[in-house]
Amino acid sequence: MDLSLTTRPEGGRTVVEVGGEIDVYTAPKLRETIVSLVDAGHYDLVVDLERVEFLDSTGLGVLVGGLKRVRTHDGSLSLVCTQERLLKIFRITGLTKVFEIHPDVASAL
Repeated sequence: MDLSLTTRPEGGRTVVEVGGEIDVYTAPKLRETIVSLVDAGHYDLVVDLERVEFLDSTGLGVLVGGLKRVRTHDGSLSLVCTQERLLKIFRITGLTKVFEIHPDVASAL
């Protein structure tokens, strides 16, 4: 399964729509997108995970790394996720205390 990524400015932030599987093979593509956005001065990101079908520890690492990267610029990285199987991963790993997780893009903005 491939990873699809699209970015767009919205409400003063940058929304990254992610689809497919975020795993050891595709996570570098997401990492590169986040790094490129931060390098271009986009420090307030919303990562929309609604079309993500699978997320492994490599993907979690990329999201945590992205959060650290934007925070060094006093930015933020919020997530959009309503899928129970993904939310369970965030709960088990304790990352619900680290990330702001929203039910939709509008509330994340």
